[in-house]
Amino acid sequence: MTTPSSIDFQIMWNRLIAVVEEQATTLIRTAFSTSVREAGDLSAGLFDRQGRMIAQAVTGTPGHVNAMAESVTHFVAEIGAQEMYQGDVLITNDPWLGTGHLHDITIVSPVFRKGMHIGYFACTAHVVDIGGRGFGPDGNEVYEEGLLIPIMKFAERGQVSKNLLRLIRANVRTPDQTVGDIYSLAACNEAGERRLQAMMDEFGVDDIDGLSDFIIETSRKATHAAIAAVPNGSYAHQMQVDGYEEPVHMAVRLDIDGDTLLADVAGTSGMSRFGVNCPEVYTRAYACYGLKCAIAPQVPNNTGSLELFRITAPEGCILAAKRPAPVSVRHVMGHLVPDVVLGALHKALPETVPAEGASALWNIQISSRASDPASGLPDREVLMFNSGGTGARPGLDGLSATAFPSGVSTMSVEATEQVGPITVWRKDLRQGSGGAGRQRGGLGQIIEIEARDGYDFYFNAMFDRVEHPARGRDGGQPGRKGRVELADGTPLRSKGRQLIRNGQRLRLSLPGGGGYGPPSERDAAEVAADLDAGLITEDQAKEDYGQDI
Repeated sequence: MTTPSSIDFQIMWNRLIAVVEEQATTLIRTAFSTSVREAGDLSAGLFDRQGRMIAQAVTGTPGHVNAMAESVTHFVAEIGAQEMYQGDVLITNDPWLGTGHLHDITIVSPVFRKGMHIGYFACTAHVVDIGGRGFGPDGNEVYEEGLLIPIMKFAERGQVSKNLLRLIRANVRTPDQTVGDIYSLAACNEAGERRLQAMMDEFGVDDIDGLSDFIIETSRKATHAAIAAVPNGSYAHQMQVDGYEEPVHMAVRLDIDGDTLLADVAGTSGMSRFGVNCPEVYTRAYACYGLKCAIAPQVPNNTGSLELFRITAPEGCILAAKRPAPVSVRHVMGHLVPDVVLGALHKALPETVPAEGASALWNIQISSRASDPASGLPDREVLMFNSGGTGARPGLDGLSATAFPSGVSTMSVEATEQVGPITVWRKDLRQGSGGAGRQRGGLGQIIEIEARDGYDFYFNAMFDRVEHPARGRDGGQPGRKGRVELADGTPLRSKGRQLIRNGQRLRLSLPGGGGYGPPSERDAAEVAADLDAGLITEDQAKEDYGQDI
């Protein structure tokens, strides 16, 4: 066996991306939950023997993959490499050691070649139900939010733990679906291993140590250079968001000195009594993502590029929640973290980052229940992912109904209606919801949902930007606030469990993104095109853009 050259390593690096993409595609094809099959709420990656991430699938969310980059090291520390065997499959959904809440299950599979341990495949996916109160913000402790699986073996030497399966099935509302998703996660790691072994056969190598060092060091050098190009200084930014029982103040200070960067969220509000708290691992995941998108977008995402973005948070703030805080909908705060860190970075790199957007997904968990309990109709659980508009960019309009920063796909109405007794009567862009500017903010959407005959439904609201809209940048106007109501206009709460009776229709009006630059600088032809496409109203054309068309 010859020692690979740097060219060989570069070719193998490119091949690894295809390996982990097939890993992720296998999960999508085999998953039971629509959140994975339709929305791609997952992550997949390859790690070396030390637990360092060396390749990640493009398919998936930064919250999952960047948090998973930390979580694998916890598996290594907890189980110990000496206690891992061929055929082992490890599991956890611990929010502080995994990816932030109980609904995310992380599976780690050690990889062996010729009897020697060479690395790990890992993947994460959101399951529709994990017991407890269900996916919603109303819990007051993590114990209320569902079943916590500590880091342990799902399978040992190829033998699945029947007792663990019994425990899971006894604690969830959707036992077949939840257990099926766990098997899908394990299967996707197996698919990744098969492709990796074939690649190693082709290149005649028996370990990935040299490849891992090459990838991580190359990425680290490129990220150092990208950070060094940012002007030195200390840049602070603040943002107010809805929260649950009271508004949440988010603050950050970026300290950039040469090729080092530190982001500190000191000054952010303390923990909530409800499940909008965010474990620090998830805060780091999205803060790193926002900063890396702006500073080093061309550098591949791995431990070498991620570890240079140092993120700190005072323990006990809402972005560094302590056990046993409720954290079920930690994404609401976590998805807003890029907005605040990019606001600070804007002061160092003008004309680089977008305006604020809707950002936090408007997820909705629907629990369908028979209107007449004696009818015998089964309970059903439905999860929908929905997105508002993104903020306008320095040279481009914002994107409408697009998930940034989470990157998940919108679930189709047909797939959603198939898994639960609901009808989605309306799902269209929300006219006029994008903030005015030289570049217009992206539009939100309007969604109307009704239970089918024989059913009522409870829904868990977990929405933000209802009281505090996405702000524009450099003279751009804010996007429109979100709204939660019945179709007849009766207002509902933006967070918490609420009942919709049969015959009532739930209406969600998702927020728009902020505009960029003064509206007076927008080209008249673009205003006319927006009006013709139904993206703005005639009143907006006159009042926001000063054009009588």
